[in-house]
Amino acid sequence: MADTPTHTDTRVPTVIADGVHVIYKVHGAGARRGGATAALSRIFCRRTAPGMSEVHAVKGVSFTAYEGEAIGLIGSNGSGKSTLLRAIAGLQPVARGRIFSHGQPSLLGVNAALMNDLTGERNVILGGLAMGMTRQQIHERYDGIVDFSGINDKGDFISLPMRTYSSGMGARLRFSIAAAKDHDVLMIDEALATGDAAFQRRSQARIAELRERAGTVFLVSHSLHTVRETCDRAIWLDSGVLRMDGPAPEVCAAYEDSGRAAA
Repeated sequence: MADTPTHTDTRVPTVIADGVHVIYKVHGAGARRGGATAALSRIFCRRTAPGMSEVHAVKGVSFTAYEGEAIGLIGSNGSGKSTLLRAIAGLQPVARGRIFSHGQPSLLGVNAALMNDLTGERNVILGGLAMGMTRQQIHERYDGIVDFSGINDKGDFISLPMRTYSSGMGARLRFSIAAAKDHDVLMIDEALATGDAAFQRRSQARIAELRERAGTVFLVSHSLHTVRETCDRAIWLDSGVLRMDGPAPEVCAAYEDSGRAAA
């Protein structure tokens, strides 16, 4: 009798989180930071400063993301979603566990390091350079970035300082800059919730393009509708713990059921 062939997973991993814990310290009310001598003493003695507390934001999270996936991160406020993205991007140190990534993950709003006192036009250039585009590439894609963002739909806002923009306008411009470049791993934190229906459709179409080019997209959103429409997979975090990982419709339904049960 012939041996039954075993299935081999041919998908290419882009991000591997292996038992990741993220712990950070926060100052409590009335905490005194002290001088340099006190700080050095705490470092060498490994003591937490008076008035400070530790937040165990991510607790033993493990998963593997693959080329072509769009993964929604869902959970209540304070569940560790944004902290996990920052850890994947290398912006938040990991206390225990390891994170492996293919290429350099791009966290929307950080890689596009926009400055409020500069015009939108100058920020398009700055954000493009921060993501590794050449000036020639930025010049070639500039009109597309502005059109995609819709910044100029109601006036010449691209020539005004970003401090004059609403939070939604700023978020749309950040997404538009990030979307102008293909990414191995693109992480988006709530950016799609700030635009109108037309902008959301454009954003979802761009995410589909990135996936077709073997990119991986992580999307943090409180809108389960957006996750269902945009993502094929979802990860549910609950107080830093990975509660469920699977097809987006199933995970979103379980999350909704838990909310109804708690009500």
